[in-house]
Amino acid sequence: MEHTKKQVFSGPLLIVIAALLWGLDGVLRRSLYSLPPITIVFLEHLVGFLILLPFVFKSFGRVKLSRKEWAAIIFVSLLSGLLGTLWFTTALLRTAFISFSVVFLLQKLQPIFAITTARIFLKEKLDRRYVFWALLAVVSAYFVTFPNGVVNFKTGAGTIVAALFAVGAAFAWGTSTTFSKIALTDKPTNYITSLRFLFTIIFAFVGVLILGKFRSIGTLGSGQIWTLVIIALSSGMVSLLIYYRGLKTTPVAVSTILELFYPLVAVFIDVVVYKNVLAISQYVAAAVLLYAMYRVGKIAMGKPAQVVSL
Repeated sequence: MEHTKKQVFSGPLLIVIAALLWGLDGVLRRSLYSLPPITIVFLEHLVGFLILLPFVFKSFGRVKLSRKEWAAIIFVSLLSGLLGTLWFTTALLRTAFISFSVVFLLQKLQPIFAITTARIFLKEKLDRRYVFWALLAVVSAYFVTFPNGVVNFKTGAGTIVAALFAVGAAFAWGTSTTFSKIALTDKPTNYITSLRFLFTIIFAFVGVLILGKFRSIGTLGSGQIWTLVIIALSSGMVSLLIYYRGLKTTPVAVSTILELFYPLVAVFIDVVVYKNVLAISQYVAAAVLLYAMYRVGKIAMGKPAQVVSL
């Protein structure tokens, strides 16, 4: 399936916009930290699905999905929508939400899982141009996150457990990029997004019941409800919808590198909102990261096929 030059250009741009919105997530979620992680996952997907439902209702029953596509959606809903979020949140709790901890270091493994599964399931090939700029982007993202490249490994007895959860989250999110693309091949983006939210709601609700957190839903305050709505309209449902539109015409190997715009935005939000000072190395790394992502985007623009040989 081929795409026009306009679509090939807009795909990477949409992924960058989605990553920019994800950067707002840490600020928006702070008022929800009194709630159990599983409850947050359930509620944020429920709110997002309810907002999205009127726009996609006409697609239900009309769009036919193959078994492979159904399996991909269910897999992504369970692995990325539920487990990835829970594992990453648990890892952060183990390290007291320290942004320069081993958790954020291991999150940088996400592109490896995405590129590997894309090579296996989508047959995406890599050449030297891509490999060079992708590696430079990952290294730059590391130095953007960690001032002077120093990682905090001393975050208490929970560091090893946190590291395992962080690797699990990186695997969940990286792998889900590939399977999301499988489901998006020739289906309406709104419809696939709504199904992804619907199945995540089901899985999360089961998790709420199993973990005995149902009563926590009743403790939700009006301010937290509005926070969930804002999340849905920014870093949640809306950002995923934008991301899926971009992923539909962008190779997974390119998409996963462009997603590194997320930690870049998160770090600079930390500066603006919480007045944290950046090291010189972080500014230099940010500039290199932006240029590396630009070059990766240029590679995508030069390859209009959906499943490409880079």
